[in-house]
Amino acid sequence: MAKAVKLADIATQLGVSTVTVSKALSGQKGVSEAMREKIKELADEMGYKQPSAIKREKVQKSYNIGVLVSEKYLGEYDSFYWKMYQSVSTKAVQKECFTLLEVISLDSEAKQMLPKMVLEERVDGLIIVGRLGTEYLAALHKGTSTPMVYLDFYDEREMSDSVISNSYYGSYLLTNYLFDMGHENIAYVGSLLCSTSITDRYFGYARSMMEHGKAVPDEWVIPDRDMEFGKVDVEIDYNGFEKKPTAFVCNCDLTASKVVKRLKEQGIRVPEDVSVTGFDNYLYPGLCDVEITSYEVDVKEMSRKAVHILLRKIEDSRYQKGIAIIDGRMVVKDSVNRIVD
Repeated sequence: MAKAVKLADIATQLGVSTVTVSKALSGQKGVSEAMREKIKELADEMGYKQPSAIKREKVQKSYNIGVLVSEKYLGEYDSFYWKMYQSVSTKAVQKECFTLLEVISLDSEAKQMLPKMVLEERVDGLIIVGRLGTEYLAALHKGTSTPMVYLDFYDEREMSDSVISNSYYGSYLLTNYLFDMGHENIAYVGSLLCSTSITDRYFGYARSMMEHGKAVPDEWVIPDRDMEFGKVDVEIDYNGFEKKPTAFVCNCDLTASKVVKRLKEQGIRVPEDVSVTGFDNYLYPGLCDVEITSYEVDVKEMSRKAVHILLRKIEDSRYQKGIAIIDGRMVVKDSVNRIVD
């Protein structure tokens, strides 16, 4: 990289002071017109740029950021990932960047067809919102050198640049809260290994159970979605449990709303009879008539961090690679009741 030209370099060439050069270039008095012209000509020849001009160039530099999301995350209800995309777009605009959204169809994902924005080289970097298949991610990395960041998931098979919520600790806090409210028979609802976040949330739950000396029977780990397409649905036969749970830790608020519905169909009230917690603190209005205690994901900070990391990758290959974990907060609502002896 060429060394930046300084006022002193121009002054040395012409045998004048840096003050004289500064006055000439800024249009101040105290310099003859002949000398002013010489200084300006030499400055142009040497490629001198005033600090204010350099600053303007940096501020005005912008990039096109592509955002990829699988169609399986954009279901019939207003998606949590749609909210996340909107937040990414807002943060990108604040950085003078533009975003382009492309939804990856299940067919494209299965056939490992690269996004059009990548094939047409329309973006400078990619943010992938929500887990895409391992084979698809591998094909994407093989097919393009475009810098990319994963948002709300990470690749468990190799080091990746990712921004995730604190799923493990959030679920751990929620389970501890249920114990504090007198519950001991606590089940987990989420299809393990369907996503890194669902699995991490299970381990947070399992740690709390272990610390309280409670084993987790197989019947207390309840799947909530189709492993291939990700469609959320929960089947619970409450009277069929050998040991009935008094509370359910659900991997997301949508799943929690399904649990509340299934229990209600069986005449079981939430929270009077059974308590339920969710995760994300996000649910499409009208899906549940009970306000769900949850762990709120800090979508704005996750989006800000993802954009920040991607810009660092685009501009500076020396950035620090790895996973950024963003803390949220527990939000207590109406879905948990205290057990009174």
